[in-house]
Amino acid sequence: MSDHRPAVTARAPAKVNLLLQVGPVRDDGFHDLVTVFQAVSVHEDVTATPAADWGLTVEAAGGADVSGVPLDGSNLALRAARLLAERAGVDEPVHLHVRKEVPVAGGMAGGSADAAAALVACDALWQLRTGLDGLATLGAELGSDVPFGLHGRTAVGTGRGEQLVPVLTRGSFHWVFVLDPAGLSTPRVFAECDRRRGPGWGPPPADVRLEAVEAALRGGDAEALAAALSNDLAEAACALAPQLTRTLAAGRAAGALAAVVSGSGPTVALLTASAASAQDVVAELVPVVGQGRLRTASGPVPGARVLEALAPGGQ
Repeated sequence: MSDHRPAVTARAPAKVNLLLQVGPVRDDGFHDLVTVFQAVSVHEDVTATPAADWGLTVEAAGGADVSGVPLDGSNLALRAARLLAERAGVDEPVHLHVRKEVPVAGGMAGGSADAAAALVACDALWQLRTGLDGLATLGAELGSDVPFGLHGRTAVGTGRGEQLVPVLTRGSFHWVFVLDPAGLSTPRVFAECDRRRGPGWGPPPADVRLEAVEAALRGGDAEALAAALSNDLAEAACALAPQLTRTLAAGRAAGALAAVVSGSGPTVALLTASAASAQDVVAELVPVVGQGRLRTASGPVPGARVLEALAPGGQ
């Protein structure tokens, strides 16, 4: 590889689940899901730089704790880059630098956003022009949330969550995220959900939850969306992390329209009426949880995209 090829930085968003319906366990160990993802303005930036060998470094941004992020070949961003290279027949290692803003193990798909950004950055660096659908197919092999990190905006996810259909969304929705210093294992939360349901549990009849969420999004109606938010994993997450019950209650008391566990938790998502309302909620919550655990964001935002190409040695 030429040493003069520039580095490429790509950005991918975190997600919040506006709806998360969890079906029974499948034969492959996954659960059938019906979920509505919204991409929000909390981001991961991944810079891919030509290198003599594969490598990875991680930088914390916005107070994120990156101590639990693997730096070896198990890292999802590095796995994404190597998978793309393998499938495209590229023998040009890269060094990835991940700037993490999304909480680790927080239910906001930060690792999946890293993988999505790595795919886009490496695709541009190697000038492969794979296309969004091709990258999303690779992403689905890496994790259920990676395709959404590539597509972004708002979408219904089915299957494991990797089969996406865009949802018409008017306007922006404003969020406050309450981070938890302790992460939650997604497999543990799903296992606890299954345990609570018991062996005789069967999926309920098709309900109107999805229709209510989609109608609220089409209308750009934050109050209607607040009434429609739901997460089948919330009870299990709260059982494993009891402090979440207090956080949800504190968010509602602070003036949020609704409070919901984000994905498998433990991040709590608070929907607010406006950007100004989000700031008011933060002000109310600072004495309760501390400034460092609060993030404001809006959605929907685009999926993974190239930010810039840097000349060698550029910053």
